[in-house]
Parts: sequence; C-alpha cells; structure tokens
Amino acid sequence: MDLLTPELGLFVWTLIAFLAVFFILRKFAWKPILSSLHERETGIAESIAAADRVKKEMGQMQAENEKLMMEARAQSAQMLKEAKEMKESIINKAKEETKAVADKMIADAQQQIQQQKMAALTEVKNEIGKLAVEVAEKVIRKELATADSQNGYAQMLAEDIKMN
Repeated sequence: MDLLTPELGLFVWTLIAFLAVFFILRKFAWKPILSSLHERETGIAESIAAADRVKKEMGQMQAENEKLMMEARAQSAQMLKEAKEMKESIINKAKEETKAVADKMIADAQQQIQQQKMAALTEVKNEIGKLAVEVAEKVIRKELATADSQNGYAQMLAEDIKMN
C-alpha cells in the first residue's frame, strides 16, 4: 500500500513544479496562442465574406448579361419588323425591281443584326473576362501577400513539375 501513496514531500514539490510551469505558460504562451487563433478566425471570416461578395457580384453580372441579351433580341426583332414593313411597302410600288432591293435590305439588316449581336456578346464576354481577372488577381494577391505563402506556392509548383 505504501507504493501507491506518494510521500508528502514529493507531492508538495510536484505541486510547486506544476504550478510554476502553469503560471509561466499562462503568462508567456497562452496569450500569443489565443491571439493567433483569433487572427486566424477573423481571416477565415473575412475570406468567407469576400467569397460571398464575389458570388453576389457574379450573380449581378449574370443578370446584367441576361438583360443585355433580352435587349439585343428585342432590337433584332424590332429591326426585323421594320425591315419586313419596308419590304412590303416597296413590293407594293414595283414588284420586280423592288423585290431585289428588299432582299438586299433584309440581308443587310440581318448581317447588321448579327454584327451588333456579336459586338454585344464580345463586349459582355470582355467585361466578364476583365472582372474574372480582377477577382482572380485580388484573390492571388491576398493569398500570396506574405513571403511564406509565396514560398509555399513555389514549392507546390515545383512538386507538380517534378511529378509530371
């Protein structure tokens, strides 16, 4: 039974050593650990908020893109309607001569509609591309803001190259 119960002196010195280590750790180690955990928590929260903002912006851009497409369709329908009305009025004046002119005008109108549609699509694609590049640039700048993150990224690329 004496082997199971420690002596009072050993118990006191063990308690004193434990309390000394406890107070030293409390004074010097816990505050930096807790502050770094808090910084990490706020960084993650900010990243999530930024991702939500980017998601909302992309939704708005998609809605604007759809709006532009609807406007382009309405314009093309209006232009086709105007071209058909013009064609009918010309056909009523002189059948043979005006038929060739009307066909040419319809072809030109369709080509112009196609060109305007392509121009609108190109403009929308360019705008989306610019915004995507800006978002990617901001994310990469934030991710590679420190030398440690840059070194980590370079090591990851080097490992990918070695594997290939």
